[in-house]
Amino acid sequence: PLALPAIVAALGILALYGRAGYFAGVLALIGGGSWPGIYGLSGILVAHVFFNLPLATRLFLEALQTIPADQWRLASQLGMAARPAFRLIEWPTLRAALPGVAGLVFMLCITSFTIVLTLGGGPAATTLEVGIYQALRFDFDPARAVTLTLLQIALTFIVVLALTRLGANVVGDTNLPVAQRRYLSVHRSETWLNALLIILALLFVVGPMAATVMAGLGADLGRLAGEATVRQATLTSVVLAFLSALLSVMLSLALTMARRALALNRRAGAKTLLEHAADTGAGFVLVVPPIVVGACIGSVFEQC
Repeated sequence: PLALPAIVAALGILALYGRAGYFAGVLALIGGGSWPGIYGLSGILVAHVFFNLPLATRLFLEALQTIPADQWRLASQLGMAARPAFRLIEWPTLRAALPGVAGLVFMLCITSFTIVLTLGGGPAATTLEVGIYQALRFDFDPARAVTLTLLQIALTFIVVLALTRLGANVVGDTNLPVAQRRYLSVHRSETWLNALLIILALLFVVGPMAATVMAGLGADLGRLAGEATVRQATLTSVVLAFLSALLSVMLSLALTMARRALALNRRAGAKTLLEHAADTGAGFVLVVPPIVVGACIGSVFEQC
């Protein structure tokens, strides 16, 4: 889902849950009347869950993979069932990773623009990001746009700080793994429940993408591929993606090396302000509205 453009994902969701979508008849039957569509806060929520569910699942899975194999080996030797194993082994790791995952999802959602603009359905579902766009694009009020941007950054900082206070970082284990990870035996009912949850999540994520593919197959793909504008747009996208990825990796390596150098120079004591900025400050670039960044870059180049 993260590889899909937001507008394409929004159209795929509308193709499923819209007023004339594939599931409109079923939803109208369940609701006992006509289905009004998914515009508004419900549509925005569904779209954000569509984008962030696979991301959060992957991050939690990586956190679970940090559990040492010795813990699973000891749990298996003690005959520990799946429920106490989750409470004593898996949940502490998930709880420690929860603030970071929640903060990342919050930053991705608060900067959402295309989804809110497409599925909002009116001023009742307007966000700060849309308000910033309106202040710059229609009202041409830079002061209001800067104020809303600072408000968005401050709100994100408060939320991320509160989430960080709720959990601790994962502490590295010093034991050497002496056995491969062993899964505990689970009951058949739990296996079926896990399979049902995975299938439901898979259908929820695959549905909009399948609707998009079905709509795309009905178009004249050969004619579109032969148009010069489509080829030029494809080439521009590839070049921008490659250059952005290259610059991002270079800057990330530089930031990582700087963070390591600060930690080595400190040796003992509390973290310095620069270390905190390197740890969490770089993530706040996600909450800076792209339209504000574009306006600032444009004004700089115009002055030059």
